[in-house]
Amino acid sequence: MMLRSTRGLKTFTMGSRLFRFGTACGRGRSNSDMTDELNEPLGLGEPPRDARRPRFSWNGLVIAGLTLIAAGVATVSFLPSDPFSGEPHAVARIEMAKPPAPPPASETARNVVAERQDAGDANALPAQRVASANEIEQGSGVKITRSGSPDAPGALIIQLDRPVDLRLAPAPDQRLLEKSRHGLLPKIGADGARPMDIYARPVSLSTKLKAGAPRIALVVGGVGLNPSLAGNAIEELPGAVSLAFAPYGQNLAALAARAREHGHEILLQAPMEPFDYPQNDPGPHTLLTGAQNGADLDDLHWLMSRFAGYVGVVNFLGARFTADEKALSPALADIAARGLFFLDDGTSQQSLVAGLAPRLMLPLARADVVVDAREAPEAIDAALARLESLARQKGAAIGFASALPRTVPRLARFARDLERRGVALVPVTAMVTTPSPLETRVGSQQ
Repeated sequence: MMLRSTRGLKTFTMGSRLFRFGTACGRGRSNSDMTDELNEPLGLGEPPRDARRPRFSWNGLVIAGLTLIAAGVATVSFLPSDPFSGEPHAVARIEMAKPPAPPPASETARNVVAERQDAGDANALPAQRVASANEIEQGSGVKITRSGSPDAPGALIIQLDRPVDLRLAPAPDQRLLEKSRHGLLPKIGADGARPMDIYARPVSLSTKLKAGAPRIALVVGGVGLNPSLAGNAIEELPGAVSLAFAPYGQNLAALAARAREHGHEILLQAPMEPFDYPQNDPGPHTLLTGAQNGADLDDLHWLMSRFAGYVGVVNFLGARFTADEKALSPALADIAARGLFFLDDGTSQQSLVAGLAPRLMLPLARADVVVDAREAPEAIDAALARLESLARQKGAAIGFASALPRTVPRLARFARDLERRGVALVPVTAMVTTPSPLETRVGSQQ
């Protein structure tokens, strides 16, 4: 017979008289203890105290956990802190930049060196020679006419390679104003100052251009009839491009002043009678061939009073009027007497302006190419190419165009690229010729 108990791994074998009591046998337990266990039903009764499973102590477990937490906090507190909270970062070395090189010595410094040399200072550096105003003017190829002494002033002239923000003289100049029933008109000042000189844009030539480089002047007419188109012409075109204002626009004086603020010299575009008048009517106060009793001069004065600051007058249409000497002469004489020049827009081959100008002592210029006589883009580009070719052949050329949406962008691109091609862009006043007294006498004898 064999009995097994799951408690204490006890084994009892009757046949072989072998008793195994697990761990109890090794602890010297008595026979009565063993007899009691044999007589108990299997699986019942209280097991011996030392045979029980060890019980977990919750207090010890809590204490162990707190100990681990305290150790972790202490470990973290001794580690170096991370100001970037684990975010990626880099370390760069910062070095102090070297100060820029000092600019070249100014003219004042050169003068000081010259004075030190004159005083016998052996340590003074040699002073550089500065060209006179006369030498610079002669080398530029620009003809300059002055009232009084023909010599250039003694002021130092400086040419810069970078564009210069040129400022035109304020307008109107009170010396150059005459009151009329229509408003203020231009006139020659008591000191001989002419509006065409005072209100003109100065000529600024880059030193990158060769001496005697060909010159081009561009004049854009019809400005002021449409404020939006006028704004585009003022903003997009370089300041050396001259703008001719029609006399009928709104806020004309403000637009003209804005154009001058952007560096554009301005002209008055006077409507004149075409051959197909009145079917083609240029507008109110048009100068007509059949006008009587000085009506044309009265209309001309109304046109002149529309705004101030212009350097000359250019015709709008006028093929018939400019071909009629009797009607044309009084108007041109009045323009000359007010210190203005006349620009013939080149649209009429029958114009008599060039022949009458010497006798009237009228400063004159004439356009060589009408840029947008045809409005197709390829025709405009071809006309601009012809203008540049003429400038290279003759040394100078004038182009006339209108402030149209297709014309202004192409004209602006052409104008800004001229210097790169070795051509100077100049205001139209640089192209004006004034007849000399000798030319006047020769013309009158003929």
